Amino acid sequence: MNWQELLSKIEQGDARALARGISLVENEYPGYGDLLRAIKTSPAKIIGITGPPGAGKSTLTDALIELLVKDGKKVAVLCIDPSSPFHRGAVLGDRIRMGDWYTHPDVFIRSLATRGSSGGLHPKIIEITDLLKAAQYDHILVETVGVGQTEIEISGLADVTVVVMVPEAGDEVQTMKAGLMEIADIFVVNKSDRPDADLFVHHLRQMLAPTFNTHYHEVPVVKTVAHEKKGIAELLDIIMHQLQKSHLTDRRFWLLAERAFWLIEQKRMHGVDKAELKKEIEKVYDRGNFNLYQFIADK
Repeated sequence: MNWQELLSKIEQGDARALARGISLVENEYPGYGDLLRAIKTSPAKIIGITGPPGAGKSTLTDALIELLVKDGKKVAVLCIDPSSPFHRGAVLGDRIRMGDWYTHPDVFIRSLATRGSSGGLHPKIIEITDLLKAAQYDHILVETVGVGQTEIEISGLADVTVVVMVPEAGDEVQTMKAGLMEIADIFVVNKSDRPDADLFVHHLRQMLAPTFNTHYHEVPVVKTVAHEKKGIAELLDIIMHQLQKSHLTDRRFWLLAERAFWLIEQKRMHGVDKAELKKEIEKVYDRGNFNLYQFIADK
């Protein structure tokens, strides 16, 4: 199947073709560039779900999928997992975490490894979300690995960023303020049936209060118990409200600029081989008076 046929099937909502397209892009197989240049994205919104490990992000995502599907929506989910040190693939699988939706016709779930990306996302996350948009999904959920302050990248990708925390995270709030605290459009205090949940919510709201001038701009704080589906409907209502207000931010353009820089660098370095450079340097070096900078200037 050539990339034109593949794209046609993706646009028709063929999940297998979409999975194949993502693999094509991930591994940079021949034709992936042509595929990306031809896609026409839909206006689907991206919902980022992030926060520290153990906060219950996957359970929360699972509950949101259920409500969206009941509302007749098509949902795509990207689960960004830590890379395996052995094969660089995703450590956690979508079958384990969201098995109920794996074969659902209106849900597409893909686990991706960070592959060492410092921003907590997959290095080709922009390209993959664009493929999902081409597949005409209504909502795209991106659940990111909880790596703390380096995870700010999600706020450039998502139209709305949901930061999930737990009541026991009180000591972490101060250290997170410069990172996750500043990227949240919505805060979720999950596992809010635990002791001191109300006190944690109170302290979180106090910390947020000086940041905003009016109540209209205040970041919502939602209490949930995801495994019991409590608070999920309220959270989804707030997410939908925030999506209506979402707009392009400076972070989005910085993320695109970073990706553009990397792609331009790769394009211009295409065909440059270190082994060949070594051979050329050896030849020039033998002539005497080797100058590295002149060698580069002559290339």
